[in-house]
Amino acid sequence: MKKELIGLFGLVILLSCSGRNAKEDPFTVMAQLPDSISQEVGTLPLKEVLTPLEADELFDDFIFNYALDEKLQRQRTRFPLPYRCGDTLRTIEEKDWKHDYLFAKQNYYTLLFDREEDMEMVGDTTLHAVQVEWISLTEPLKKKYYFERDKGMWMLVSIEMLPMKERVKNDFLSFYTHFSVDSLFQARHILFPLHFITIDPDDEFSVLETTLEANQWYAFRPQMPTGMLSNICYGQRNDELSTAKILKVNGISNGYSNIFYFRKLGGEWKLYKYEDTSI
Repeated sequence: MKKELIGLFGLVILLSCSGRNAKEDPFTVMAQLPDSISQEVGTLPLKEVLTPLEADELFDDFIFNYALDEKLQRQRTRFPLPYRCGDTLRTIEEKDWKHDYLFAKQNYYTLLFDREEDMEMVGDTTLHAVQVEWISLTEPLKKKYYFERDKGMWMLVSIEMLPMKERVKNDFLSFYTHFSVDSLFQARHILFPLHFITIDPDDEFSVLETTLEANQWYAFRPQMPTGMLSNICYGQRNDELSTAKILKVNGISNGYSNIFYFRKLGGEWKLYKYEDTSI
């Protein structure tokens, strides 16, 4: 079934980028994994004057409202919306827009960073431009949503479908694709004893720093995202040539929080620190 989905995904991309069907979203198949649903809706009458919301202060608050609230999504999308697929540029009219749940129908979303200090950008209230990405782990493709804050209000201003460079054997995404599904490969790419940070079982307001041996890791290891990753670009560095990557997995309304710290050592990627502060 997975091979059939990937094949269909590739066909949809070819049709969309060739301009044969202006209403097709080439990421529809991927966006529906695991639980996303797209529904075509009619144009809503929007006569009210748009005003900033409390959620506009913090982008993370806005994006979940945007993803879940169909009316707000239409208000905060600038139509006709530019949509670029490779070298083809067209626009999406409001009547052709489909409600896009982004990652809100999943039970988690992911973030990528090169440096620990960049994780502080998540709470920055002075941001004026943010991008939300879907990154395929099975195809060299990325879908990117561009948001800008105008007069205090976040707006979706364009969408872009980007072909990514052919992945080489040792880049992070190629490595992670293998690491997330192959336990033997995983065992060879973890630095044991693994630095482990978690909530202190005797004090839920404190964290405990310890280490995990191989047998402990395999007894309690978390399920890692596969197939595709989401990412929110607040302005953090995400360099393809970076020798360090941080994958943050945030639960949606479930208190789940895992962070995986990777570093390239001796030419190979290694997981050297793992943090689980789920509540």
